[in-house]
Amino acid sequence: MSRQGISGQSKGGQPGGWTGKLLRVDLSDGSTREQDSLPLTPYIGGRGFGARLAWDELEAGIGAFDPGNLLMFLAGPLTGTTAPFSGRGEVCGLGPQGWPVEWFTRSGMGGHWAPEMKYAGYDGVVIKGQAEKPVYLWLHDGKAELKDAAHLWGLGTYETQQRLLAEHGRQVKVVAIGQAGERLSRIAIINSETESAAGQGGFGAVMGAKKLKAIVVGGDLSFPITDVKRYIRIYDRTHDLAVNSPAMQKYHEIGTAQNVLPLNAMGALPTRNLQAGSFEGAEEISGEAFAEDLLLRKYACFGCPVGCIHIGLLRQEFAPGYEYRYAGVSYDYELIFSLGSVLGVSNRTDLLALIERVEELGLDAMSAGVVLAWLTEAREKGLVPEHELGVPLAFGAANAYLEGLNRLVKDKAEVWQVARRGSAALAARYGGDFALQVAGNEVSGYHTGYGSLLGHAIGSRHSHLDAAGYSLDQQKTNLTPNEIVEALLREEQERCVFTALHACLFARKLYGDRALVREALATLGFERTEEELDKLGRDTLRLKHRLKAAMGFTLAGVRLPQRFYQTPTPNGPLDEESMQMALAVARQRIEQLLAEAPPETPKLAQAMVASS
Repeated sequence: MSRQGISGQSKGGQPGGWTGKLLRVDLSDGSTREQDSLPLTPYIGGRGFGARLAWDELEAGIGAFDPGNLLMFLAGPLTGTTAPFSGRGEVCGLGPQGWPVEWFTRSGMGGHWAPEMKYAGYDGVVIKGQAEKPVYLWLHDGKAELKDAAHLWGLGTYETQQRLLAEHGRQVKVVAIGQAGERLSRIAIINSETESAAGQGGFGAVMGAKKLKAIVVGGDLSFPITDVKRYIRIYDRTHDLAVNSPAMQKYHEIGTAQNVLPLNAMGALPTRNLQAGSFEGAEEISGEAFAEDLLLRKYACFGCPVGCIHIGLLRQEFAPGYEYRYAGVSYDYELIFSLGSVLGVSNRTDLLALIERVEELGLDAMSAGVVLAWLTEAREKGLVPEHELGVPLAFGAANAYLEGLNRLVKDKAEVWQVARRGSAALAARYGGDFALQVAGNEVSGYHTGYGSLLGHAIGSRHSHLDAAGYSLDQQKTNLTPNEIVEALLREEQERCVFTALHACLFARKLYGDRALVREALATLGFERTEEELDKLGRDTLRLKHRLKAAMGFTLAGVRLPQRFYQTPTPNGPLDEESMQMALAVARQRIEQLLAEAPPETPKLAQAMVASS
C-alpha cells in the first residue's frame, strides 16, 4: 500500500501491512537506528506493540521525565491501508499524569499522521534520552534526521505546525507540543493537524522533558498487501457498512456533540464542577445548536468515509472598525463538557475561543477544564489564595477562564504550579473533596452511574475510553458489582484488539464482528483464530496491568472523591459502600489476570516481585 493505492503482493513470506521497520532514536547522543518490527507481530501492532516494548525495556524505578523513559509512536497493520477507520496510531510510554504514582499509559491519535509515518518508512518510532537543546525529528522516505528546533521553542501547537509545513511542504504531517509541554505540565497533550491529539496521560510533557518539540513525517514509500483481491472485497464490504450504518450517520451529522441534550435531559451532564447534573445552557452549546449556527465543515481521518470531526467558525473582533479574525475550531462532546457545562459557559463563541486557546497552548481539554472548575469552586469556598490566582474565576466567566488557561501554563504562583499536576494534586494541597478525578486522571462528561466511574477506576488508562462504562450504565440497570466489573474488563480486553489493528473505537460496532477482523487480517497475511484474538486482547491487557503493578500502582489506593456520591446520577445517588465492593471485586479479578501467566522478563518483573 502506498499513498497512491495498493502496492501489490508481499514477498518472501513477510506479512503485509508492515514496512518491517521500527525506528529507534536516542536523543541523548543524537543517534538513530532501525530495528526489525516483525518479531513483535504476535501482538499485532499499536497498543500491543507498546505494552510489549515497555515490559521488555523500561527500567524499575524510572520516572516519566527520566531520559530512560520510552516515548513510542506506533501504528497497526491496518494503518495506512485505506481500510475504513484505519487512520489511527498509538502513543505509549510512562506518563506523568497519575497521582500519586506514575504508570504506563497510552493515548490514541487520529488524523493522518500515523499513516504518513508508514509511508515515511516506519511502523513505529521509539524515542529515549534527552536532547541538550530543543530538536525536532524529520522522517522522510526511510531516512531520519534530528534538526534544531530553537526557532520553534516557545511557540504554540498551531504556529509550530504551520512553520514546519512551510519548511517541509504542505504534504507532510506534524505532531507537536505547545508551551504546556515545554513547561512540563502533567496535563499537556501532543497535537496533530489542529484537529487531533494524543490527550490525557501527559505525553506532551514527556516530549517537553526530552526537549523534542515536534516530529515531521512524509514519504512515498509503500508496504504490501498479501491478498489484494481479498482486501478489495473486505474494503468494499466495510465501506458499505460504514456509510449505511445508522451509528455512523450520527457521527457524521452532529458528531459526539449530539450527546449534550440527552445527557442533560437524564441529569448526567456535569455542570459547574458537578454541583448539578443538568445545565440550563445546554441547548445553547448542544451539537444541534453548533450545527445550525457555526458549523463550517466536517473533516475525516485517513481512510474514513464518515467525517466525524466538526469544525466550528470562531469570529472575533480584534480592533475597532469591524476588524475580525476568523478561525476554524474543532469541537466534540468532551470539549463542550469540559470547557462548557462544567465551567458554566453557555455561549458558543466563547466556548470555541476556550477550545482554541487550550489546543494552542497544548493542554488536555478535559483536564484543563476540570482543573479550572475545581479552582473556581475552591475560590468560592476560600480554599485557595486569591492573590495567587490573580484572576477572578467564576462559573460562566469565559474571559476569566481564557486568562486562567494562560496562567495554568505560565504563572509561577504556587497554586498554578500545583494546578499543572492536575485536580488530584490541588485537592491534596488545598483540601476540598470535589475534584472530578479518579486515580489522578480527570473524568469524562458522563455522570451516568457505577459503570462510568468504575470504568475510570479499573481501566488501565483510567479513562472513559478504556471500556465505555457510561454506555453500560445507559443500557443496563441493576447490575451487581461482579457483573459490572466483568463487563468492563471484557470490553477493555476487546478494545486492546481494536487498538492493535489500529482501528477507530467509533467503529467498534463494525469491527466488533470478529469474522470481519479475522478476514481483514488475513488479507495482510495474519491468519488468526477467534481464540488467538481473545488471547491477544487478554495478553495485552495483562501486560498493561502488570506494568502498572510494577510501577507501584494498586487499586487499593484508589478512592473516589465525595462529589461523585453527593450529586445524583440518572439512577439516583451512588452508594460508597457498593462502590468499594465493586473495587474489591475488580482487584481480585485483576490479580487473577496477572496470575494467569508468569512475568517473562527480568527488569520490571523483579520490581513487581519485590513490591508484592
